[in-house]
Amino acid sequence: MTNEEIWRIALAQSAVDCNCEPGDFLRAENVIAAANADPRARAYLPRPVECDLVSYGTNVVAQVSERVREAVTAYVNAYPASFSMETPHIYVLNEALSPFGLKVCYIAEYFLPDVDQVRPLPCPYELRLLGPAEFGPLYVPQWSNALCEKRRQLDVLAVGAYDGEELVGLAGCSADCESMWQIGVDVLPEHRRQGVASALTSRLALEVFDRGKVPFYCAAWCNMKSVRNALKCGFRPAWVEMTARSFEHVEELNRR
Repeated sequence: MTNEEIWRIALAQSAVDCNCEPGDFLRAENVIAAANADPRARAYLPRPVECDLVSYGTNVVAQVSERVREAVTAYVNAYPASFSMETPHIYVLNEALSPFGLKVCYIAEYFLPDVDQVRPLPCPYELRLLGPAEFGPLYVPQWSNALCEKRRQLDVLAVGAYDGEELVGLAGCSADCESMWQIGVDVLPEHRRQGVASALTSRLALEVFDRGKVPFYCAAWCNMKSVRNALKCGFRPAWVEMTARSFEHVEELNRR
């Protein structure tokens, strides 16, 4: 698989997710798409969405419900794509969405692998490849980034780091869509800063490639540890995404 093929696959999947064409992400002008509940979309995305903005760097593709179309169109056309998902501009979007009971909820950066940079990285502990039968008992809080209890049927593969028989780190991947598997990783606090996360992530990325899928990685803007891990493992920034959700959903997250 080449980097060009990876980008083509990612753009095609984003087009499914956003109900548009792959080339729409490369246009100079912004694109407004009608919200759609395509079963091929990434499984963890709410469907249909009310407001979801995606940028690969040149423009913004906004997938919107009909009731917020006018407000979101005005917003994305008011600011450059490079700053439309940053403060203070997102306060303007929040105000525009407020009458509809919505506010900005998720802002994330997504990474794709550079095939010339992804390679095995050293680990001070033994790495073991795990299937669903082996990681089935591991749906506990300390591994909540590697495995997702709510969508455990999508978790297909994992790599564990073992100090003897003690699991000290875990990377897992979920089949969020047909062609792309998302990687998440956790390391116990006392075993961090030893290269465990990068060793797990890079090993799992290579295993995903071996199965003919594209590994991808997601991090919140402010999660610098996660961003540094992605870069160390040969992943490069690909697209950013911002999603609005209901007041109730945002309040529930804040209570946690």
